[in-house]
Amino acid sequence: MGLISDGDKKVIREEFFSKLTNPVKLIVFIGKDHCQYCEQLKQLVQEISELSDLVSFEVHDFDTEKELAQRYRVDRAPVTVITQDGKDFGVRYFGLPAGHEFGAFLEDIVDVSNGTTDLMKETKETLKEIDRDVRILVFVTPTCPYCPMAVRMAHKFALENALAGKNKILGDMVEAIEYPEWADQYRVMAVPKIVIQVDGVDKVEFEGAYPEKMFLEKLLEALE
Repeated sequence: MGLISDGDKKVIREEFFSKLTNPVKLIVFIGKDHCQYCEQLKQLVQEISELSDLVSFEVHDFDTEKELAQRYRVDRAPVTVITQDGKDFGVRYFGLPAGHEFGAFLEDIVDVSNGTTDLMKETKETLKEIDRDVRILVFVTPTCPYCPMAVRMAHKFALENALAGKNKILGDMVEAIEYPEWADQYRVMAVPKIVIQVDGVDKVEFEGAYPEKMFLEKLLEALE
């Protein structure tokens, strides 16, 4: 039985994948840990890839393909990296993009395919200048209606920085239920919970789906 209904497939083709311009490859890493939803993840990316000739997928073993995982800056699994035909823009989903996150996942596929976002010009200009290693962790749950907004913001920031040739920002959705020890590490009591790391050091933490300008202010605060 498919994960995506026929009705939803029609919507995805018409509302999302009709906008694709460049090939997108969904690169999935699966390991021996956190794998209660790995079969669903593999099925999901396969079903999505069947909805457009411009979408394909690969599934790799995190535990045995370490060199490839490092190439995509992946430090744990399961994770899906949304790439433009293999080119990494730092747009990643740790865990199954289910529930409210599924729409964000589709929107990210469109943005990566087209190599653009709807961020304000001033925001894009600021993101172009960031050349330090930044990791934005966005802890979510599938039932959180506000989480996709935070996830999308992190991914847009990563994409714009990569399009400027820097590729220094990682935007990571983390499904807190699938990664309980990661969520515990940051005392995730409410979602979305955002943690911004700079050069591998935790700098700023906040809760809530901040609008673009406030989210950027938090990023700049982390960089100070």
